[in-house]
Parts: sequence; structure tokens; C-alpha cells
Amino acid sequence: MTIGDLIRLLSDGEFHSGEQLGERLGVSRAAVWKQLRKLEALGIPMEAVKGQGYRLAEPLELLDGATIVAGLSREVRQHVSRLFVEETLPSSNLFLRERFAQGAGHGEICLVEQQSAGRGRRGRTWVTPWGRTLMFSIGWRVESGVAALEGLSLAVGVVLAQVLERHGVRPRLKWPNDVLLEMDSGELGKLAGILVELTGDATGPCELVVGMGINVDLPLSFREGIEQPVGAVHDQAPGLSRNQLAVELLDGLMPMLADFEHRGFEGWQEAWNARHAFAGREVDILRGERREPAVAEGVDAAGNLWVKGEGGRERLAGGEISVRGR
Repeated sequence: MTIGDLIRLLSDGEFHSGEQLGERLGVSRAAVWKQLRKLEALGIPMEAVKGQGYRLAEPLELLDGATIVAGLSREVRQHVSRLFVEETLPSSNLFLRERFAQGAGHGEICLVEQQSAGRGRRGRTWVTPWGRTLMFSIGWRVESGVAALEGLSLAVGVVLAQVLERHGVRPRLKWPNDVLLEMDSGELGKLAGILVELTGDATGPCELVVGMGINVDLPLSFREGIEQPVGAVHDQAPGLSRNQLAVELLDGLMPMLADFEHRGFEGWQEAWNARHAFAGREVDILRGERREPAVAEGVDAAGNLWVKGEGGRERLAGGEISVRGR
């Protein structure tokens, strides 16, 4: 029995006694009780009524590999060698890096309900509630070296924005790899993060893992514990299924990855700049402990961000640099 098995039973809206759950799952009532305590620890609210049993306080859609694969177009399925759906992992990027170390990884996709050691750019921790986000990674092998992948994380952001816009969501792109949500108040909240990791030859074959974490349905209690403004897909598209979102993202991302090393970022530049969160706005450039004021311009064909500061125009090329809106 896994947490996912228990959640599937409790998600039907009906009450289930501990005895019934044990019979359905083939375990003792004590084992069921132990798993129910884990749900509480994961922040998944339950209702318990004496004489009736237990059920989830609100529905929770689980990721379903068969549903996702069935929804992919024929063209995209040709690019997918294997799709994993895991309940808990240290990180989906790490999972696929280990797959590459085993001689696999290319064309593989890993979706996970919760990461215990998820990371963002610059090693920041990425904390998420169980089953409330969409987190996945894609493994891809390229032959042209690292230089051919300039701007890739920005192109991934464009694909995500295009998918969300079809559902009425208003995403904005923050250089180099964040996606923000433009809220009714005009405030921008963190909606998603993208982490691209590369290993291999700078001028030859290399292995690429593209990771993405998207806030889909964040409870208020979780948001209150986060120090920065955050947004979620359901804030503006409340009925959008996580499995459907996964299908549409993979339908956009897999062909993009197959083509990117040949076409580069140039074809995505205009689309990124059209969604630039800070275009023409005053920003702070963060380099380690240093913070410098500047005005953000657009990105060039290599995905570099141009800014204008006290010393004149400057091109930012990622690495350990961050940009903050004012």
C-alpha cells in the first residue's frame, strides 16, 4: 500500500471505515491508521466522522501516467522513450541524471507528486505540498554541445506561458528562468520555476535535464508560510486538470527539445520579450551580495538580458546573476 493508493480510495467523496480501507488495500487497520497519520503530516486535509470513517476534505487529482500518455499526440509519443510517475523523490532532475548514468535517460520523462530535496536556480530549495503542483523533468541528449543550448530555459518558459494563456492564465516571464503570475492587483507572484542542468562535452555530445515545477493549487495555509508573493494556476484557471496540463506541456516541449539545437533561441526571442515581466522597468541586479539598480531592456538572440545601469548598457548572461523587480 502506498500513500497514492490510500488517496485514490479516499478521493471518491464517500466515507470509508478503517476496516473497509484495510480490506480494499490488503493491510491491517493498524497499517491504515499509520498511513492516515502520514496524510495529516503531508498537509492533506481529511474528514473523520465517528461511525462512518474517513474521506478527503476536498478532491485531490493524482497524476496518472496512462492518462498522460494517451493524451499525447502521435508525433510527441515518438519522442518519448519512457514516462515515470513517482509519489516521492528527492528530485525529478536527480532521478533522470541517475538514469543517464545508467545509460538511459534520453526521451525519458519523470513526474513526481512531491520532492523531498527539490532545488531551484542557485541551489535554492523548492518546497511544495503533496499533489498540489506539477513537477516533472525531461531527459534529452544533444550532439552539438553546450553553446547550441543558449537560451533553452527561456524557450521552455515561453512554451509554458503559451499553454497557460490558452486557459486564460496571465503568466509573465522573469529572466532567466522564472514564470510569474500577473494578479488582478497588478502584483506579480511566483508561479513556476525552470531548472536546466547539463553534463558532457562543451563542443560535443551532452546530456540535458529540463526540470519544471508549477504551482497548480496552493492552499492558503501553505502560501502564508512563503516569504514572497506566489500564484497558482487555479487562481485564474480553476478547472484545469494537472494531467491535462502535463499533456499540453509535453506536446509543446518535446518537439521544441528535438529541434532546439538546430534552430536555437532566435525563433523564441520575440515571444519571450512579448511576455517580459520587467521590460522597461527599474530592477535590481544581484551579483552575490552586491545589488545594483538598472532598467531592464529585452533579451537578445542568445537569451542574454540587456540592462541599462549607471555605467551604461550591459549584457547579462546568467550564471550567478539574478534580477529583482522594484
